[in-house]
Amino acid sequence: MVVNKSRVLIIILFALWGLTTNLGATLARAGEPQRPLRVALLPIIDSLPFYVAKERGYFRELGLKVKAIPVASGLERDQLMQAGAIDGMLNEMITTANFNRNGIQVKTVWSVRKARSQSPMFRVLASPNSGIRRVGDLAGVPIGISLNTIIEYVTDRLLAAEGLKEDQIVKKSVPVIPERYQLLLQGQIKAATLPDPLAMSAIRAGAQAIVEDSSHPRYSVSVLSFHVGSLRKNPGAIRMFLKAWDRAVNDINKDPETFRSLMLKKIRVPKNVRHTYRIPPFPRREVPTPEQWADVMKWMQAKGLLKAPLPYQDSITAEYMP
Repeated sequence: MVVNKSRVLIIILFALWGLTTNLGATLARAGEPQRPLRVALLPIIDSLPFYVAKERGYFRELGLKVKAIPVASGLERDQLMQAGAIDGMLNEMITTANFNRNGIQVKTVWSVRKARSQSPMFRVLASPNSGIRRVGDLAGVPIGISLNTIIEYVTDRLLAAEGLKEDQIVKKSVPVIPERYQLLLQGQIKAATLPDPLAMSAIRAGAQAIVEDSSHPRYSVSVLSFHVGSLRKNPGAIRMFLKAWDRAVNDINKDPETFRSLMLKKIRVPKNVRHTYRIPPFPRREVPTPEQWADVMKWMQAKGLLKAPLPYQDSITAEYMP
């Protein structure tokens, strides 16, 4: 049989072109510059593992590009997440639930901090000259808080656990934490709930500690959450991020004082406790429990923030644990 050599050559060239095109596209995708994983961080102690992992090169060792997006407030953080400008964020379960009220937008993948016996996260304090010395003295006294946040949730739960009835708990909205701190020390509000290390600073300046969440640690937990789109597109990157985070946590827990200078560089710590504030231990490979989530749901429903409880498994997952 006579074969048209030109035709065979054309067929071979087309076949080779298709093969090289597909291979080239694959290699191009593999060689694409990786967009950094963008994580919003507040200037609080909870963010310390990120900066330790960054400084020690753990992200780089795992081939992961990350970018910290510093935010001054939870509102700024939430706006960035809503706009798709970040992949992940340091937040609380209440924030996760707020995002997921009308459809799942974010998932919590890690417990960042929780209250411990020697390391509270939040404290209810009385002003220096208020005369308030115990929880019972707070009945009917306006307590400075930020409404519809973990601070209000923890305040409600701590005071109820210590015996105050719901109608005895009175709250005053002071959303800006430094302002709340100043008003408390000036005696313009008689009581306030503050996070550490600011609460420790207030005590050092004369405020009276009334109750802290280390007495009832199940209520306080901060978390890492990621947008579901980022989880779907970059599951490997998020697993590597959590692996690096966990390595940093292990380092901090072993020798916290090694990281004091880094903490003072990256985290807001008041001057009067810069060298005495104890760097807290951080949880490893944990997510909030179903019981913790259920209690947050119950509180949010009672506040009118949710019509019905959101399923635990829709908003919290351990799937990305290293």
